Amino acid sequence: MPRLPQSKSFLKIIGIPYFPNGNLQEHFNSLDVENIIKQNHIFNNVTLALKPRVIKVLPKLDMAIIWINIWDV
Repeated sequence: MPRLPQSKSFLKIIGIPYFPNGNLQEHFNSLDVENIIKQNHIFNNVTLALKPRVIKVLPKLDMAIIWINIWDV
């Protein structure tokens, strides 16, 4: 059965603490983001295109940017 081509979109979430519990050994990572997405009803019909990326904004700041790539429907 032929399938229509799909495109990707992304969500950018800013202002997330990179070390959510204040523990400098445990930073926010892509598995944390995936678990939160699975628990949130807003994302029920959303399919991830790639693993979420958590990027620390600056070395001296405790803030992160999260990029979530999703398939458009």
